[in-house]
Amino acid sequence: MRYALLCCFIIAGLSSLPCTAKERSTIIAGNFSASNSNAALPEDWQPLEFKDIETHTVYRLVNDNGIFVVQAESHASSSGLTRKLTVNPLEHPLLSWSWKIANVYEKGDISKKQGDDYPARIYITFAYDRDKVGFWERVKFNTIKLFYGEYPPINAINYIWASKAPPELITPNPFTDRVKMIVLQSGDEKKNQWISETRNIAEDYRKAFGEEPPMISGIAIMTDSDNTGESATAWYGNIVFSRGTDAP
Repeated sequence: MRYALLCCFIIAGLSSLPCTAKERSTIIAGNFSASNSNAALPEDWQPLEFKDIETHTVYRLVNDNGIFVVQAESHASSSGLTRKLTVNPLEHPLLSWSWKIANVYEKGDISKKQGDDYPARIYITFAYDRDKVGFWERVKFNTIKLFYGEYPPINAINYIWASKAPPELITPNPFTDRVKMIVLQSGDEKKNQWISETRNIAEDYRKAFGEEPPMISGIAIMTDSDNTGESATAWYGNIVFSRGTDAP
């Protein structure tokens, strides 16, 4: 996905959710199961759309065996659901969620721009830190701040369900090396099954970028197929940040 996605977390102007470890042991970023059938979108989450992509993925709350989850349907489309929040990954390093897919893409390819589509992904952005960029990049970040009032995220991690790539692969996004892709699931052998995931974001950031992580600035879920032109359906369960000893 394009670098513009990083900026959209700021441009969208969503409400922030600051929290420190002293305040609570877990941070529920996506409390989808507490929703009801009258809600079009989960509380505190907003659509993330791109001006150059006319067809958007459709997200809605659905009842899956008695539990409300987010369903995403993509038909040669791209958009996401996003929430701007502030989380210290050193205090709440664990990210837990569940997801399910109906299919993967025949033309999905993590190494190529035309294959940069995933039936399911969790997007984590990290706050700008001027000490971690060079002079010219600092100029670019300052220019964006001048136009939009806030700095865009400095880096991002994508946890993805790939079409065909080895699990645990960490690789740059084909559009920008400021986004690192981490393959958790691959292929369709587990399609139509709920899969629970827990990742240590701090450890993954160190492996991906070779440095300590800055503050988390936002989270998104995304099912996209604009590059491959194919279709997919995915479902997302609750998303929770927790301390190292309190993983749900």
